Amino acid sequence: MKVWESFSEEETYRIGKELAQQAKPGDIIALQGDLGVGKTVFARGFAAGLGIEGPVASPTFTFVICYAQGRLPLYHFDLYRIADPEELDEIGYEEFFYGSGVCLVEWPERAEELFPAHTVWMRIEKDFAKDAAYRKITMED
Repeated sequence: MKVWESFSEEETYRIGKELAQQAKPGDIIALQGDLGVGKTVFARGFAAGLGIEGPVASPTFTFVICYAQGRLPLYHFDLYRIADPEELDEIGYEEFFYGSGVCLVEWPERAEELFPAHTVWMRIEKDFAKDAAYRKITMED
C-alpha cells in the first residue's frame, strides 16, 4: 500500500500527474471517494501526466470520455449514474479495459465485478481534523 497526503487541489493534481508518468498500456485505475473529494482534480492531473492538453471533465452523463492525444490513450470513466453494471456492455467497456490505453474509473464500486485482477484500487478521503483541504490518497498493491 502506498499513501500520499495532499493539502491542496494543486498537490492532488500533482500526485495524479506523477502517477500518470509511470502508466503503461492496459493499466486500470479504480478511483474511489465521496462526492467532492477531488477525484476529477486527480483525473486532470493524471491526464496532464500523459501529455493530454485541454479541459478534462468528469464524464458523468456519457460514462466515458476518450482522450487520444497523449503518450497513451486515456479512457476516463464515471460510473456514478449507472443503475446496473450491464449498462457498460452497451458502451463496449471491455475494449477499453483490455485495450492499449489507460482506464481511469471514478465510482468503480458501482460495477466492481467487471474489473480484472490487475486493477489498481485507489481511494481519496477527506479528514477535516487535519485541514479542510486535506486529502489522503491511498493506493492498494
